[in-house]
Amino acid sequence: MSRKVIITCAVTGSIHTPTMSPHLPITPQQIADEAVAAAKAGAAILHLHARDPVDGRSSFDPAVFRQFLPQIHAQTDAVINITTGGSQTMTLDQRLAAALDVAPEMASCNMGSMNFATFPVLDKLKEFKHPWERDYLEGSRNGIFRNTFGDIEQIFSRLGEAHGTRFEFECYDVGHLYSLKHFVDRGLASGPLFLQFVFGVLGGIGADIDNLVHMKHIADKLFKDNYRWSVLAAGRHQMPLITHAALMGGNVRVGLEDSLYLGRGELARSNADQVSLIRRVLEPLGIDCATADEAREMLGLKGKSKVNLA
Repeated sequence: MSRKVIITCAVTGSIHTPTMSPHLPITPQQIADEAVAAAKAGAAILHLHARDPVDGRSSFDPAVFRQFLPQIHAQTDAVINITTGGSQTMTLDQRLAAALDVAPEMASCNMGSMNFATFPVLDKLKEFKHPWERDYLEGSRNGIFRNTFGDIEQIFSRLGEAHGTRFEFECYDVGHLYSLKHFVDRGLASGPLFLQFVFGVLGGIGADIDNLVHMKHIADKLFKDNYRWSVLAAGRHQMPLITHAALMGGNVRVGLEDSLYLGRGELARSNADQVSLIRRVLEPLGIDCATADEAREMLGLKGKSKVNLA
């Protein structure tokens, strides 16, 4: 029997720097074009960050987001999902600015503070297109991504309660599941929950099948049938682990935020290439791609017309 899988595409993120791939979307037009193409390829949800169009560093400026969001909103039916993670160098107010401006159907919410290390890339890269890249990567050695319980309460209140935005709960370790259960028990988060298990980030849970099975087991214990789940895996782990997740009944996330590659040693030339690849893997197995409206129904979203982009 066929079933539907939600494909999320994370188009650019803030982890990779311009030196790492010539195909990483930087300018608003590039982000818009990549997002539209990913939606046409089958992505039901588009997870979106902004970048400074001059040097590619992560941007929190709502004005930059508004240089690409209206085009995506007009040209696709995809669910717009705006980051509240931004980058570890941003304050909470900065990370929330774009989402508060747009009131999207969905936003990401990291379920805890954590070490989020990208500095090992410096062992491979010696020259950079922009001076900020080396310092940004090195900064993760002593930096921390902050999302305290107080921060999360603010995200739920200021964005969720005030604007009807629902969340992609990004869980980088087992403890994040228990933190989410705490908020559910307090009535600050409610189902249907959409859990994004994140594997392979240095500082979070490792990218292997045993950890995937364990995360799913704990989520079942904590949330019963009140949730849907998805998997993203960093770098080379992306396609193998999300394929396994889909076979276990989960949903999947692809995109150049999570991996710059299409296959071994082959840079992905676009986000749409990764969307198309996972569809080619899953559809012959009887796992079909959910439409954006099917995703909205599954996740209890407020609808495209209620986003502040009209």
